[in-house]
Amino acid sequence: MATTLTQGPERTEHRRAPSRSSARRRSLLRLNWFGGALGWVWLLIVMIPIYWIVITSFKTQSNYFAQNPLAVPTEPTLENYRLVIESDFARYFMNSVILTLGTIVPAVLISFTAAYAIVRGGRNSRFLRGVNGLFLMGLAIPLQATIIPVYLIIIRLQLYDTLLGIILPSIAFAIPLSVLVLSNFIRDVPNELFESMRMDGATEWGTLWKLAFPLTRPALVTVTIYNGLGVWNGFLLPLILIQSPEQRPLPLALWTFQGQYSINVPAVLASVVLTTLPIVILYAIGRRQLLSGLTAGFGK
Repeated sequence: MATTLTQGPERTEHRRAPSRSSARRRSLLRLNWFGGALGWVWLLIVMIPIYWIVITSFKTQSNYFAQNPLAVPTEPTLENYRLVIESDFARYFMNSVILTLGTIVPAVLISFTAAYAIVRGGRNSRFLRGVNGLFLMGLAIPLQATIIPVYLIIIRLQLYDTLLGIILPSIAFAIPLSVLVLSNFIRDVPNELFESMRMDGATEWGTLWKLAFPLTRPALVTVTIYNGLGVWNGFLLPLILIQSPEQRPLPLALWTFQGQYSINVPAVLASVVLTTLPIVILYAIGRRQLLSGLTAGFGK
């Protein structure tokens, strides 16, 4: 009898436990349904303008004014894309490619080496700590606040109306955030790995490229894509520092397309699609490493 009395409450507690867990699951399920509904609403808000841009780029000018704006074109055409491509679109595209690669490659290399030096030698060097503080101060200075000094410097260097005149300031503005992300990522690498490389006789340069570079690849992809998007979509620097039509990158050329085809809305949207297509492809290729680099570098 004593055993049955002691086991009775335990059995009732075991019976109550599943009911509590099931209640929690039901509450979480309700929250998930609510969050999922909000997610679908936000997806519709984002996708409707994109859908409108894409389908309108395949419409003729007469169908654009005659049909419903969200209706699928009855007679799709590529005439708008042909019109944009024939308007020196390839030249503007190559200018943007040169501008993006000329900015990203030096900026990522400089930021990677600087982040490695700050993490590995910043504890014992006052100079490196000062350089790190200088990079952090660069994050607080927006591009719009320095556009007049940058303009005067580019004029003094005789680089006005050249792609190099845009590349140099873009490198300077891409370095601070890249150093911050890469230094946080390198700091998470165990110190034992660096010590083992040093015991094997590797130099600092060899440790940089054989150990730090492979382990920080997600962060490198993150800063490359992030800065690449900023340079590709940059409008203020080309607007201030470019005058010749043959030196214009895609964002500035897109603005001229809008003025050139102010009535032909499908042609303007066709230029928008061609401009954003490389960005979509780049994001689709590096999406996983981009997300892992954004989260892993600030894990601690």
